[in-house]
Amino acid sequence: MTTFVKTHLAEPVRCREDLLNYLLRNIRPPERWGIGVEVEKLVVDRHTGEAADYARIETLLKELETTGNWQGQRESDRLIALIGESSSVTLEPGGQLELSGKLCNDLCCCQRDLSRHIERIVTAARPLGLAFLGLGVQPITPLGNIEWLPKPRYGIMREYMLRTGDLGQHMMKLSAGLQVNLDFSDESDCIEKLRTGQLLAPLFYALFANSPLMNGQPTGYLSTRGEIWARTDPDRSGLIMKLFRQDAGLSDYVDYALDVPMYFILREEQLIDLTSKRVTFRRFLKEGLEHYRPTLADWDLHLSTLFPEVRLRPQIELRSADSLPPHLAMAVAALSKGLLYDAAARDQVERLLDPGDDAGRMELYRNSWRLGLRTPCGSHTLKEVACELLVVARESLLRQNSMSCPCSDESLFLDGMEDVARSGVTLAERLLQNWHGSREQRLAVLLEHCGYCEHYCRELSL
Repeated sequence: MTTFVKTHLAEPVRCREDLLNYLLRNIRPPERWGIGVEVEKLVVDRHTGEAADYARIETLLKELETTGNWQGQRESDRLIALIGESSSVTLEPGGQLELSGKLCNDLCCCQRDLSRHIERIVTAARPLGLAFLGLGVQPITPLGNIEWLPKPRYGIMREYMLRTGDLGQHMMKLSAGLQVNLDFSDESDCIEKLRTGQLLAPLFYALFANSPLMNGQPTGYLSTRGEIWARTDPDRSGLIMKLFRQDAGLSDYVDYALDVPMYFILREEQLIDLTSKRVTFRRFLKEGLEHYRPTLADWDLHLSTLFPEVRLRPQIELRSADSLPPHLAMAVAALSKGLLYDAAARDQVERLLDPGDDAGRMELYRNSWRLGLRTPCGSHTLKEVACELLVVARESLLRQNSMSCPCSDESLFLDGMEDVARSGVTLAERLLQNWHGSREQRLAVLLEHCGYCEHYCRELSL
């Protein structure tokens, strides 16, 4: 998640109201709203396209540690993350590299942050024979051939995943996404944005679909990552249907989180595994656990283990987009800002994407990662909806720029996705059209389609 200052986490939790108040601690007036972008990349061997081993990824982190103002984070003497003053570079369970960018006032700031990051990682990776792919699922290497990151948190999660769905470990080791973090001004504004974000989930899966391959073969999905998440853990992923109710409030999000089984708590820098006990936070709050009593740190940690399409930590985090080629990554942030930071734009999202009942919402959601922009949406398709909402977002960003943003025109970040929307041909389908030939030819296709290269650094800096 985008770096965010969290205070008073040692405070004990005495009642449910403390949990609700924690989510409201960092409300901001509209003039102080920021935006943060989290970009995950697949790290691969440049010559084979196979997932890189952890030893080389650790060497990459060590090189990065010497080139910026980073503080290395180690567990069991192994380097697993770099923490900066306002951003971080972390690793997902299968070695996916993530930049959690700083909270910015505008998209140009996010772009500069991403551009510097790309330049650094590409430079550091070259002598190590590594490359980075902006793709939603590792396309070649089988699950069993990818190392686990040596992190106790993931050791606990991976065993639990075997009991909750058939693709949970695939989510951990194979998938890569692109998340956007947004602010809210009060409870009503938060709920409205959570609801809008959930309505946008099918559109984001369809428009940004970029994971049609696994084990070197087409999977039948345009966003295989969407299917993987749907088969990971029904307790903690997907849509929170209660949030669609007209009388929904933050108490509904608290209730959702309270009833999800806990993974662990942290005491004296050691994780205590709770997965065998199936302890919900509601039970932990009511009864405690042995001699442990809940703190806000426990609540914050628990919130980080929930993976719905839109979540609170306590910022709003949109989670539905696949990882993308670097020159398109900012389009997700631009569309998010354009559609959620403007009341008129949110009304348009509801008009175009809400079928009005839970069954219709679920059908649209589940079809989106299989059919992409061809997904039926009322009397239209998501292609038509995408074209209309891109116009809405562009107009919204222009209005926002005129009020406070130092960027000359944030709507320019949407340019790269307009061709996708107008054509109705997703990035996934474009990759599949070229997925043939020898192994070497397919690797060249991957690097051309979504590889991180120096020329992207120059483009992003313009």
